[in-house]
Amino acid sequence: MFDENLTGQLRAYFERITQPIQLVASLDDGAKSQEMQELLEAVAALSDKITLVREDNARTPSFAIRRTGSDVEVRFAGLPMGHEFNSLILALLQVGGHPAKEAQDVIEQVQALDGDYRFETYFSLSCQNCPDVVQALNLMATLNPRIKHTAIDGALFQDEVEARQIMAVPAVFLNGEPFAQGRMDMAQIVAKLDTGATRRAAEKIAAKEAFEVLVVGGGPAGAAAAVYAARKGIRTGVVAERFGGQVLDTMDIENLISVPHTEGPKLGAALEAHVKQYDVDIMNVQKATKLVPATTPGGLIEVQLESGASIRTRSLILSTGARWRTMNVPGEDQYRAKGVAFCPHCDGPLFKGKRVAVIGGGNSGVEAAIDLAGIAAGVTLIEFDARLRADAVLQAKLRSLPNVRVITSALTTEVLGDGAKVTGLSYKDRATDQQHTIELEGIFVQIGLVPNTEWLKGSVELTPRGEIVVDAKGQTSVPGVFAAGDATTVPYKQIIIAMGDGAKASLSAFDYLIRLAPAEAAA
Repeated sequence: MFDENLTGQLRAYFERITQPIQLVASLDDGAKSQEMQELLEAVAALSDKITLVREDNARTPSFAIRRTGSDVEVRFAGLPMGHEFNSLILALLQVGGHPAKEAQDVIEQVQALDGDYRFETYFSLSCQNCPDVVQALNLMATLNPRIKHTAIDGALFQDEVEARQIMAVPAVFLNGEPFAQGRMDMAQIVAKLDTGATRRAAEKIAAKEAFEVLVVGGGPAGAAAAVYAARKGIRTGVVAERFGGQVLDTMDIENLISVPHTEGPKLGAALEAHVKQYDVDIMNVQKATKLVPATTPGGLIEVQLESGASIRTRSLILSTGARWRTMNVPGEDQYRAKGVAFCPHCDGPLFKGKRVAVIGGGNSGVEAAIDLAGIAAGVTLIEFDARLRADAVLQAKLRSLPNVRVITSALTTEVLGDGAKVTGLSYKDRATDQQHTIELEGIFVQIGLVPNTEWLKGSVELTPRGEIVVDAKGQTSVPGVFAAGDATTVPYKQIIIAMGDGAKASLSAFDYLIRLAPAEAAA
């Protein structure tokens, strides 16, 4: 099953297994069970600390990775290939005793959780966000034997997906009830379980001394700003809701110069690893809610957090990025994750053989329609303008697909549903003003991004679109406050541009600080 190169790599990895483990398989006579049998036999052959046994389970095909002689185990219902192959390898290592690469305070929180937690995560093999959730919950199960986790391939267990009305992944259930939707890391999961975690984190943050540079946002711009500031040897902090930002939701990245191809989650992990090489205080899973400018020239700037904590800093870099733009029509919010989706790579497999629409005729929309055409029974692409805006090569590919219909000059007016899931949408023909209805099961919205700047209204100058107004050096309308990346007025929202902007804003902040020093000395 594995080629010679991969076999050698896996043998080397499995040398890190210190405790014997069992692969406990529940199989039938089906083709997927046969594939699973072959996979498990190939894995077991690579280490004398891994053995393969059979045991019946309610989900077939599935297998558990169990630490011999203990209650520690994780389970995969389905073949963990594609994006989930790394989840399999990490689970083998961690159940086998290899130490976790996670912050010690988060590990201690998991170990201290008092209760019985039975998690189930539905994933798709093409979802780039799912492995983060699967790996986090698998690790939690190895740290605390009262936590159990089963990762379930939604495409393989369609009956469960239908019964639980799952239309977006990753979808996490706890003790049989919905727990969370979308990408989460271990710290975010623990924060939902440990009700005192937010308060303790707020107390810890509030006690910190003032920073010289504080970066709000952990995407490409924020990471670059943090690295450049830390290299100057000044006290640097980063506040982020999730390190990596919007890039974590990006599939293929092929225009980052010198890196021919990478994927969003991989790049996000690399950004965080780079920042952690320096003396940077990273405060993750923290949302900024208010900016209070300094009351005197060169004074301290305050950033208030949703947790109730406040952070003070001599200079500030805003790199809050952007999020998916919504249609803002009736029914959209009601049916989000119930048929309304934003990631065709993640959620597309859940709509196999169904009818879907893609809203937006730019590159993202056309690419989404092309991808979905290979899964769905039919795809309708709806574009507001009179013509598509995507590159010509993409349009040619789109129009060659027999199960794709293109509607231009159309304004989506409502998402329709039966209370539980999407059943269709309404749109107005802008040329005739006639109203039309399309019956379908899924809607993928691909109409661009909106900056995450609502919390900055009244504190820094924003454009009518919500972008932070900056000059050539990244300076905002407030002295000592700089901004970078997709949240600003800088044109062309690209990863490489955001990185450069982050570096530039950081250098500008440092220049601002050193020019303050003579004035402070004179005072």
